[in-house]
Amino acid sequence: MKQANGTSGWREFIQLIWQTKPPLLLMGIALAMSMGSTLVGLSIPLFTKNLVDSFSLASLDRIHIIGLAAAFIMQAVAAGISIYLLNRAGQTVVASLRDRLWKKHLHLPIAYYDKNQTGEMISRIINDTGIVKGLITENLTNLITGSISIIGAIGVLLYLDWKMTLLIIMVIPLSMLFLMPLGRRMYKISKGLQEETGKFNAVLGRVLTEIRLVKVSNAERVEYDNGKQGIDHLFRYGLREGRIQAFIAPLMYFVLMLLFVTIVGYGGLRVSSGELTSGDLVAFLLYLFQIVMPITQVSNFFTQFQKAMGATERIIATLKVNEEVLDSGVTLQDSQRAIRLEKVSYAYESGEPVLKDISLTVEPGKVTAIVGPSGGGKTTLFSLLERFYEPQSGIIRMGTESVNEMSLKSWRSQIGYVSQESPLIAGTIRDNITYGTEREISEQELQQAARLAYADVFIDELPKQYETEVGERGIKLSGGQRQRIAIARALLRDPQILMLDEATSSLDSMSEVVVQKALKNVMQGRTTIVIAHRLSTVVDADQIVFIEKGKVTGSGTHEELYQSHSLYRDFADQQLRMQPLV
Repeated sequence: MKQANGTSGWREFIQLIWQTKPPLLLMGIALAMSMGSTLVGLSIPLFTKNLVDSFSLASLDRIHIIGLAAAFIMQAVAAGISIYLLNRAGQTVVASLRDRLWKKHLHLPIAYYDKNQTGEMISRIINDTGIVKGLITENLTNLITGSISIIGAIGVLLYLDWKMTLLIIMVIPLSMLFLMPLGRRMYKISKGLQEETGKFNAVLGRVLTEIRLVKVSNAERVEYDNGKQGIDHLFRYGLREGRIQAFIAPLMYFVLMLLFVTIVGYGGLRVSSGELTSGDLVAFLLYLFQIVMPITQVSNFFTQFQKAMGATERIIATLKVNEEVLDSGVTLQDSQRAIRLEKVSYAYESGEPVLKDISLTVEPGKVTAIVGPSGGGKTTLFSLLERFYEPQSGIIRMGTESVNEMSLKSWRSQIGYVSQESPLIAGTIRDNITYGTEREISEQELQQAARLAYADVFIDELPKQYETEVGERGIKLSGGQRQRIAIARALLRDPQILMLDEATSSLDSMSEVVVQKALKNVMQGRTTIVIAHRLSTVVDADQIVFIEKGKVTGSGTHEELYQSHSLYRDFADQQLRMQPLV
């Protein structure tokens, strides 16, 4: 990746901000108000000069006092409006950037999530964009107004006395000689700080969402050490950042005091010789502050700009990742056709092939069971059917059409997926059953789906029924209850293809009986593909496909495989020995 502190870095940064469509009119008004405030500020030393040079009670007329007070009020009001408008502009830019990142993450392929931790992605959306907001709301106006203040003040000072002005100008390049290397150093620190923040967020997200596993495993000490390591890394980066800031502040203070002493000493000599008036010296001192302080602000801008480029480097990398296109392709019209896998192979990144030349046919309206030893590739096969991944060789068809020619949205809308884990979202039972449906769901449809899934039995016993909160990841419900809600969700989608991934393997015997009844309701008239470890749940399947080590080694009915496939026979003897076998 190119270094962000080069030409390409700031160009990519500017392009990223431009793509958020910043409110240019709002920012223009804010900057104009800020510039006006700065220009008013430049006039105040001249007012002061005239007052000092002709100071007497008689000279303090009402017009001068009113004019000076009005200048201060105008400056304060303009500065306040400018700060608010720039803050609004910054919030707008960051909201647009976060919106773009959020949409991007929702459309990134599953393969991206396999390689990146959730906490790091959250850090990009929240922390990295927050640095960009700070640059716009706090530092952009300082760059513009600071530059105007420096140029304007130097211009006035050259007019008043060019010799003393040269003393001030000579210090500016000397200061920048120190500040520029510090800015480059700050970029490297910021980049490392954002990476460590992302890693720390990943640890927090992983541990806090699985806190029950942590406690039941007595892993508090281990996870504390993991978190403490992240905290220590952040602490060290914070110290490195603090050292740079600690160098900048005293440097600017030293420059200010050096100039102040020089101007007072040299200016005092010139006042005593009559070359300058007392008012000129006072104006010089006031303008000195209007030069040195803006230099600090401008230098802070470039420091923050380096930090922002370091933060947005990861944002830009994320936005460049290819995403899933949901609506590209033809709309699936007829899902009552056979699904065919023709010599399909797949391997995860830098790994051995998980599936090797898989060929099988799933007949429409029938039940096909996928069985075999753990690690044989059954779940990966489901992921290919869901199009979470694309086959590296071979093709998947529905009828004669390649599923890759169909839009992802229409293909997935025909699939009802019930997994072993039965993931639920934090919300109510109603939210979870209707999750993902774009149309309005009537109360009758909701209750019918729950009834067919045998979920109404426990829902009706709850005080709030369908408005009951299920907790994070459905933790307030039992495994069987979560499964039945997942089945009700699948029923409500009315899918033509049903995919069941170990849907009853983690349930007790009583829950399994209820869930099996619910699954029979779902399976009626639908093309069903089942992954199962328990052969008792699939012995009646129309077709059983045996997969081992990524290859199909047998297919047929239970009776056919029992007679022809030795490993399947071993499976059956172990699991069904209490039942009469053919």
